[in-house]
Amino acid sequence: MKAVRLHAAGDLRVEDIPAPGTPEAGWVRLKVTAAGICGSDLHNFRTGQWITRAPSTGGHELAGIVEAVGPGVEGFAPGDAVVADSRFWCGQCPACARGDRHLCARLGFVGEACDGGFAEQVVLPARLLLPIGGDIDPAVSAMAEPLAVALHAVSRLAPRPGQPVLVAGCGPIGGLAALVLARRHDGEVLIADRNAERAGLVAAVTGARTVELQPEAVRAALGGGAPAAIEATGSVAALRALLGVLEPGARLALVGIYHGGLDIDPNVLVEREIALIGCHAFTDELPAAVALLGPLAGDLARLIDWQIGLDAVPAAYERLLAGAAGGLKTIIRPNGPLPA
Repeated sequence: MKAVRLHAAGDLRVEDIPAPGTPEAGWVRLKVTAAGICGSDLHNFRTGQWITRAPSTGGHELAGIVEAVGPGVEGFAPGDAVVADSRFWCGQCPACARGDRHLCARLGFVGEACDGGFAEQVVLPARLLLPIGGDIDPAVSAMAEPLAVALHAVSRLAPRPGQPVLVAGCGPIGGLAALVLARRHDGEVLIADRNAERAGLVAAVTGARTVELQPEAVRAALGGGAPAAIEATGSVAALRALLGVLEPGARLALVGIYHGGLDIDPNVLVEREIALIGCHAFTDELPAAVALLGPLAGDLARLIDWQIGLDAVPAAYERLLAGAAGGLKTIIRPNGPLPA
């Protein structure tokens, strides 16, 4: 079968490899219908930070059709449409014991700890699979995982009723967080992104208002600083700028993947009582994200940029790393069909 495999930082190859055979006990073989390229995939390609086995097939945002189940698997049968939980947890550490699987001491992710969805077929533990409606477009279904990340970030931020929220970054997670806020929060949503085309798309889909990430612009829009914000760029410079537009007592949820450290005076946080909130993956939000796929299908489809085959993945990485995306999500269709 065809697969896209990461051999080392900067070394991504489209290859023909043996197809998986009969799944082992507790595992399921899927025909991959769609898989999304995540910012963490690009980060790993650039830095090799999470390469724990090589070569490895990436792709932790995926939807598929069950082809075969291993011994002991219950609740799934060939033909079932599913999405995958991206988290590969140990189930034994203290965090797992208390239900915080996203904080597992040995946490890995699909596409790293085991092969992922950038292939025609994949085998995954049955514990990671959730059933979905077969009438949902696979490209939309593949967005369940990043939608769960956005739901978790909004939940961690916990804006007060009616409170405006500023989202910095209109990439997949920032854009989806803006969508979640627009549909589930009663306060105004502001978005900031250097990519005007992408910010305009998110604004058109969500009804959010675009704003420059500058104190004067935010004060003009809100009559003061932002009381709550989500940082989804992974840019240290953007985070520094965002800290400068918050009002005293503000909450700031960090969900980006960063390159480099932040030089900050802690007294800024102390004297202004700014709360920095880390957001890692998600907890129990994936079922809620799956439940939203139908109601949000039209919005999610509008946020998709390209749908491509496996052969086009290396070029898509180059395009995304160059900042050439006008939409939020590039979706791989390993087994087609591609939109006309």
